[in-house]
Amino acid sequence: MAEKKDKVVTTSGKRKTAIARATIKKGQGRIRVNKIPIEIHDPELARLKIMEPLILVGEKKVNKIDVGVKVAGGGIMGQADAARTAIAKGLIKYFDDKAMKEMFLKHDRSLLVNDPRRKEPKHPLGRGARKKRQKSYR
Repeated sequence: MAEKKDKVVTTSGKRKTAIARATIKKGQGRIRVNKIPIEIHDPELARLKIMEPLILVGEKKVNKIDVGVKVAGGGIMGQADAARTAIAKGLIKYFDDKAMKEMFLKHDRSLLVNDPRRKEPKHPLGRGARKKRQKSYR
């Protein structure tokens, strides 16, 4: 019988216009965002946000996997939110763990659920989505 191939899980996460694709496979605990190691990812707040699901899972499990994330679109924090959602979904899919899913949902629902909020489009007669030109009657 053929030898079983290493498990590779691909998931995605979205926030505003940022889209992240995470690939999780067996490894030594390397985490990369856009081919850059997470340890040197800046700003620090975005790094901590991306690492949140990894910290919750624990070092023992994280050291057995490699995580590669590709993020495009949006701003720094939108990308961080998209990446953390993709990583959290991938961890649950890779380890096939219901208790982990419950822990993520209890901690923060946005770890597993994409944020549906989007920018409202500009409307006619206005300068933006809500602002209108002032009217003068006299």
